[in-house]
Amino acid sequence: MKLKSILVLWPSFLVAGLVNSLFFTLFDPLELMSGGEPIFESRVLAYSVGFFVCWLFAGLSSGMTLFFERDSEQVNRYCPVDYGKPHGGHPGNVA
Repeated sequence: MKLKSILVLWPSFLVAGLVNSLFFTLFDPLELMSGGEPIFESRVLAYSVGFFVCWLFAGLSSGMTLFFERDSEQVNRYCPVDYGKPHGGHPGNVA
């Protein structure tokens, strides 16, 4: 479990830092408005909120990737599938 959390959190942390840097290079946080009022009162608050929002979405993306890379044994762990001999053969075969 510890390894899986590192596989999700570390890449998402790096991506969040990159996306946050690129976004705030293009936009001044004090000029972001909603209804004519600034969204954030300080740049540090905007940088922090922006980073954690980016980290959340990047973490969800990494977590979904880790979830979908599971093999069939992990997926069917609670409902095992019997891969033994077919029972009764093919219905079209007449002996």
